[in-house]
Amino acid sequence: MSINRVVLTGNLTRDAELKQTSGGMAIVKIRLAVNDRRKNAATGQWEDSPNYIDVVIFGSRGEALSRFLSKGKHIAVEGKLRWSEWESQAGEKRNKLEVVADDIELLGGRGDAPAGSSRPVPAADLGDEPADIPDGEDIPF
Repeated sequence: MSINRVVLTGNLTRDAELKQTSGGMAIVKIRLAVNDRRKNAATGQWEDSPNYIDVVIFGSRGEALSRFLSKGKHIAVEGKLRWSEWESQAGEKRNKLEVVADDIELLGGRGDAPAGSSRPVPAADLGDEPADIPDGEDIPF
């Protein structure tokens, strides 16, 4: 049995890029910045370390959402991972891992809700900083 599900929250690093296939299907591409908290061994301080994740949304849903997906917007994405590989024009092998979104939620205050939307937009609850782990102890995951 295989499970391929991903849930992420983060901020968009750029405005949504909307394209159409030759058959007319909408494809929306976004990049999500998701921070990871790590303790700097030299300073002992917690620091944010960003991960940049490419996300693609297919069809009319993506086209409708693209108007609201602008740089800096805080969103939640649920979907699956898709790995692809190709050869560049220079003959080099390339590959990438991206999220194919099944669901996207706009997060934030009421002012961030799409025009005409009566559905409340949930606020993100990212919690506190991770608890200190004593030196020399392994993280259990």
